[in-house]
Amino acid sequence: MLPFQNDIDACLRVLNSGGLILYPTDTIWGIGCDATNAEAVSRIYALKQRSDSKAMIVLVADEREILQYVTQPDLQIFDYIKGVNKPTTVIYEGGIGLADNLLAQDGTVAIRICSDDFCRHLIRRFRKPIVSTSANISGYPSPQLFPDIDIAIKQGVDYIVEHRQDELTPARPSSIIKWEKNGTLTVIRP
Repeated sequence: MLPFQNDIDACLRVLNSGGLILYPTDTIWGIGCDATNAEAVSRIYALKQRSDSKAMIVLVADEREILQYVTQPDLQIFDYIKGVNKPTTVIYEGGIGLADNLLAQDGTVAIRICSDDFCRHLIRRFRKPIVSTSANISGYPSPQLFPDIDIAIKQGVDYIVEHRQDELTPARPSSIIKWEKNGTLTVIRP
């Protein structure tokens, strides 16, 4: 049995019912929900007190899922991602099959292939992408450790993952890049 099996089972119950989870990712702690459920996505915007014009990140477990949720990804991006040593979120044009309020106004979507074992198991078992947005109120710093997460966030979710709550190494957000159709790359957050 996996050391985080109970957390996976609890998260699946919450995600399947349209609820919100607070969970560790390959970067910082995130607030998550079913990335195809617009009501759940709206709950995250409300909890974070964030404008829904600011898009959120979606986590997937592997490259195949990007092909399912992006209309025409440039396959060279996969070579780029394999060559970086830091979790990297890519903004793709033509997001499809996701909650409409998750896409940016121009139809782009930010997706990261997650390397964290817990997240990969959760996404694979859920069989859908999961939203991952920093576990903070909009305008406040992203928490580097679990104890740094605001009590309002903890009280506003339906389940808090126990796995990795006691880690003492400060976490950092992912890099964010935008991959244009012509193959040019723009670094949004190094």
